[in-house]
Amino acid sequence: QVQLVESGGGLVQAGGSLRLSCAASGRTFGSVGMGWFRQAPGKERKFVAAISWSVGSTYYSDSVKGRFTISRDNAKNTVYLQMNSLKPEDTAVYYCASRSYGSTWLGPYNYWGQGTQVTVSS
Repeated sequence: QVQLVESGGGLVQAGGSLRLSCAASGRTFGSVGMGWFRQAPGKERKFVAAISWSVGSTYYSDSVKGRFTISRDNAKNTVYLQMNSLKPEDTAVYYCASRSYGSTWLGPYNYWGQGTQVTVSS
């Protein structure tokens, strides 16, 4: 089992920044990569960004490319999502997720955090 705890969400004005953190614990040796997803009210959960633990390869959705940066600290088993130039449409609950051997950045992701709310006001 891998436990994931997100933090760093909050309320910010459009154009502002936030940094989300996701701390992993438990059987983390089985995790090969992490992803951030978001779910807006009444909408499906969508991919935001992903990173591999080993070489740090990163992937982004088109909607956040150039504004968001995913990074990791292997020593702390923590992944970050730096969000800049935030827009009201970025408002959502943000989830981090872990994937195991045999998966790709597309998935499947088999462990999920509880989510953290990000609200961007106009």
